Amino acid sequence: MKLTPPSCLLALLIVGSALPSKAPAETLTIACGAVGIEYRLCREGAEAWGRRTGHQVRLVQSPNLSNNRLGLFQQMLASGSSDVDVFQIDVIWPGILGAHLVDLRPYVDSERLAGHYPALIANNTVGGELKALPWFVDVGLLYYRRDLLEAHGLAVPETWTALGEAARTVLEAERAAGNTRLTGYVFQARAYEGLTCNALEWIDSFGGGSVVEADGSISLNNPQAVRALETAAAWIGSVAPRGVLTYGEEDARGVFQSGNAVFMRNWPYAWALINGADSPVRGRVGVTSLPSGGAGGRHSATLGGWGLAVSRYSEHPALAADLIDHLTGPKEQARRAIAGAFNPTLPALYRDPALLAAQPLLADLAQAVERAVARPSTVTGERYNRVSTIFWNAVHDTLSGKASAGESLAAAERRLRRLSRGGRW
Repeated sequence: MKLTPPSCLLALLIVGSALPSKAPAETLTIACGAVGIEYRLCREGAEAWGRRTGHQVRLVQSPNLSNNRLGLFQQMLASGSSDVDVFQIDVIWPGILGAHLVDLRPYVDSERLAGHYPALIANNTVGGELKALPWFVDVGLLYYRRDLLEAHGLAVPETWTALGEAARTVLEAERAAGNTRLTGYVFQARAYEGLTCNALEWIDSFGGGSVVEADGSISLNNPQAVRALETAAAWIGSVAPRGVLTYGEEDARGVFQSGNAVFMRNWPYAWALINGADSPVRGRVGVTSLPSGGAGGRHSATLGGWGLAVSRYSEHPALAADLIDHLTGPKEQARRAIAGAFNPTLPALYRDPALLAAQPLLADLAQAVERAVARPSTVTGERYNRVSTIFWNAVHDTLSGKASAGESLAAAERRLRRLSRGGRW
């Protein structure tokens, strides 16, 4: 008996084609994200597959916040429900959800697999089985109001300290001129996975490590990490509104795109929306690498992205794998890069002259992708979600003033040591 889809799947739409096919027409269900325009792009890609095959695709919209989405998917998969055939999964979830996902290697051409970034294929491989095909790759970026920096004679900040100083300078001048709604910096500071991404960027940029290292050692409690969090905590209530403590990606974008922030940290998807025909800041925004931690630091960006996976409980695994193969193919990835600034997982597309002409940002993003810092999901395996929860709560306590950076990181280190069983994840 099929379960009723959970109520937090907020939208449902059937797309496809009534064209005849050699086999009886089937209906597949895919759980797509809905951040920005990704739901629309998913629908369009599914429609194209439906026209080619004669099958139909039913779309369900999943929660925007990644940890809410993970909880929902875990609930659905643990129930053994066949309601959803294809899941859009985060790069950090293959190890968490892998037991419920189909091995895609028997269904996908080896040459097609070889076209993806090897690191992404390795990331999606659990126990020798390929649990997802890479769909798009993300890195954190700094968006800035080019017009405001130019008006006040400021350069694009290269360090986090310079970002705070530039934001303060612009705010003081603009507020004195009557622009009281303007704030300096917006980012993802809600207690969820997005804060893990932001905080990892801060700490890595100061040379403070990546929370848990490849050998399993816990590294987050060190002077560089403390300094990084102290720098970020000083923004709250100063150049960043206290409300940022509740912001996810779309909350930050809403403030920035309405013209009410000087700087924003977000993923590449925001670029197309910020430059949309109805955007108040269209043509007035620049984008660059996130700042470094200063002397001895580096420009750092968290590696993100999403893949497509087939549920082990799907009644049509081969058909679902064919849908995934279409959606992750070069033609569809190029379309999504142009229409929605979703970065391809195929290195060849970053060298495609036509694609670069349409989306010049890709030339810079290729380097950012190759030097991005990964979250410690591989080394911590099924415990990663608990690792991240401990980390983001410690960071949120620091940002909200509940504890100092040193206190928060020391407490998080103790919790991680207990969780790791002495470093044996």
